[in-house]
Amino acid sequence: MPQVQLPQQQNDSQPAAGTARVRARVRIPLTFPDGYRAEAEVFTFHGLADGAEHLALALGTVPEGGTPLVRLHSECLTGDVFGSDRCDCGPQLREAVERIAGSGGYLLYLRQEGRGIGLYNKLDAYALQDSGLDTYDANTALGLPEDGRDYTAAAQMLAALGVEGIELLSNNPDKAAQLAGLGITVERRVPTGVHLSESNVRYLRAKVERTGHSIELSRLVG
Repeated sequence: MPQVQLPQQQNDSQPAAGTARVRARVRIPLTFPDGYRAEAEVFTFHGLADGAEHLALALGTVPEGGTPLVRLHSECLTGDVFGSDRCDCGPQLREAVERIAGSGGYLLYLRQEGRGIGLYNKLDAYALQDSGLDTYDANTALGLPEDGRDYTAAAQMLAALGVEGIELLSNNPDKAAQLAGLGITVERRVPTGVHLSESNVRYLRAKVERTGHSIELSRLVG
């Protein structure tokens, strides 16, 4: 049976503006379709800036004197749950869990579907991509931001967990820049692997060319 720590009762004292606190924690065994298993301690929070139900998964054990490996993973229903090949989100999630479990740290699962535009809008953007637009131009054609994600809640979550410095598992320089601006020390940025498929090569190329993601595509595709 998983162990659960129930949420504390609310009282008259509220967290200071800009801060969050841990609401509850529960242990959940994870099993992926390829058979890989890991044990996660999942944290929920009070006081997050955007009011969304983001999660932090503690995985593995950080060695004494070490720095936690952290991934900010934006929710992707199509990739994480249904295994869509139009992005690399599902394979990145699977990779992140194993790498963090091996070295110790946190996976922050952020409810930011479609780079913050939502599921229905993301699917509308897919339809525009089928007509030739890249992933960023499709968003702007819908009157939406290329990337609408704000990582204030992620910084709050880390602070609530007592984390000040991290190694960031990410190809995205904007994540590191935002976290640094929010008071989290990013000691180094660690790229993920390259999860290439026939269906996502245009998507990955756009991420490299448009927003400077550190994805080693040049050695794999022309």
